[in-house]
Amino acid sequence: MKNQKQTIRKIVSVLNNADEDGGFWLPNIQRPFVWSEDQICKLFDSIMREYPISTLLIWKTTSTIRHRKFIDNWNSSLRLSDFYVPEDSKKKCLVLDGQQRLQSLYIGLCGSFEGKELCFDVLSGDLSAPDEIKYKFRFCYAAEIMFPWVKFKDLIFTTKKKREMLDNLKTSAGRALSEKEQNKLDDHLDIIDRTFKMDEAVTYQELDSIDNPALYKEDDVVEVFIRANSGGTKLGKSDLLFSLLSSSWEEADKKMEVLLDSLNTHGFEFDRDFVLKTCLVLIGQGAKYEVEKFRKEGVRESIEAKWNEIAGAIQAVLDFVREKTFIQCDKALPSYNVLVPLVYLRYQYEDSWKKAKDVDTYLLRCLLGGAFSGVPDNIIDALVKKLTETKTFDVNEIFSVIRTQNRSLEVPEERFWQMGYGSSTIHLLFNVWYRSFNYTPAYINNMPQIDHVFPQSILKDIKVLNPETNRMIMKYDASRRNQLANCMLLSREENGAGGKSDMPPEEWFPKRIAEEGPDYLKKHLIPPDEALWKIDRFEDFIVARRKLIQERFKSLIVPAVKAKI
Repeated sequence: MKNQKQTIRKIVSVLNNADEDGGFWLPNIQRPFVWSEDQICKLFDSIMREYPISTLLIWKTTSTIRHRKFIDNWNSSLRLSDFYVPEDSKKKCLVLDGQQRLQSLYIGLCGSFEGKELCFDVLSGDLSAPDEIKYKFRFCYAAEIMFPWVKFKDLIFTTKKKREMLDNLKTSAGRALSEKEQNKLDDHLDIIDRTFKMDEAVTYQELDSIDNPALYKEDDVVEVFIRANSGGTKLGKSDLLFSLLSSSWEEADKKMEVLLDSLNTHGFEFDRDFVLKTCLVLIGQGAKYEVEKFRKEGVRESIEAKWNEIAGAIQAVLDFVREKTFIQCDKALPSYNVLVPLVYLRYQYEDSWKKAKDVDTYLLRCLLGGAFSGVPDNIIDALVKKLTETKTFDVNEIFSVIRTQNRSLEVPEERFWQMGYGSSTIHLLFNVWYRSFNYTPAYINNMPQIDHVFPQSILKDIKVLNPETNRMIMKYDASRRNQLANCMLLSREENGAGGKSDMPPEEWFPKRIAEEGPDYLKKHLIPPDEALWKIDRFEDFIVARRKLIQERFKSLIVPAVKAKI
């Protein structure tokens, strides 16, 4: 393994450039670029402060590996498949570790981020809170760039002498600069020359499969890649596994994108992990999600051959869930794994799937009880085994299997009341409660919002004396403010500008009743006694509303000892 060094300006010029010793490219094994504008700006601040960038890992090869270009003008609507280059047996260098840093440098020095270019405040240079940034960078639209902000790439890729650059900067200031400011300009140009153009600041380790073809074969490089990334959070497991799949399946990326786009049209967040795990289950490889399975002979070929049927089964189950159950959005589905046994039934026994009953009961009990939380591989395998034996969906048998795995299907009263603001299951409960709300708006920010009946800002201001310390303390802590009985679901319009906001219930409810009638109270299970809507009756309101909620969901709230379906 060789260690190489380059200046930043040089390394950027090698990206996507086949004429520069084959050029640097991204292999299909790499996930999408995920850094934000702020992360990119912090990287450039670090470079200016001469902090190390960390070593990159490069694979030099002539293998016909699918690879893609680095993106210069990045925006959120881009598809990776648009950047693939034709596979060839020419010399190339594939970046195995360091994509985010190189891609950030390329965007900042050669491209743009959502139509904005990287700019530098040439008069910065002093540490500033809260993030301890010294050299200020930000992405700006062309019309926004005014002194002291300058387009950073113009300072890097220029043939002008330093004196000419200084004169141009002083002229663009439109005013006389102080001696301190002029010194800053002078110092900053020196720092830029040193850190970006002169110092070999980029170090990379090179796996050379051209000079050492026996040492670094494709499988070995994949293993190096996995080990290099296993200690951090740079890559999801699906990125590694999918790279193995797509190396033998030319259309894998495109087909995966099409499926995920379709699944997520209505506000869900299905990902590669779910799809690949489901593939393994459907082709009889079990639910455990591991690299070795994708290396087994026939696994990738089987997924490719059966892809249309697999994708169709996943889509059919989601369509059923959306149309026939109470789950209308991602937030109401705290565990996507609960769907895997249903997809298996649909895939293997379509007629039985069409006749299946109590699927909504299965989903509700499993999700509220947390049956598929943690690592549910054993449960999935056990359910698949039962479905294979019976070739039908019997909810009582399904629940029996789940209980043999020591998983809960019950919703004890204590747990039920813990489903308050911020809990993982409150959206699921509210999807059951509020069936008429639109959970698939065209604009994602128009999703229904969970709000406090008695606003937090008001409850936080109520103080009582602590007899032990003789100090005034907050009467209602977060658990009491956020409890289920103080939560309601509002439309974006209700909770937006001019809506409820911090309005107390004694003002909000009369206003809504005047517009919607008394059914508004019934919809939200609000005690009709107006005296309970006053802030000094908060605790009485909670007691009264808990009774209404308990009556509404009495079929779900079961004492843990007696809980049975």
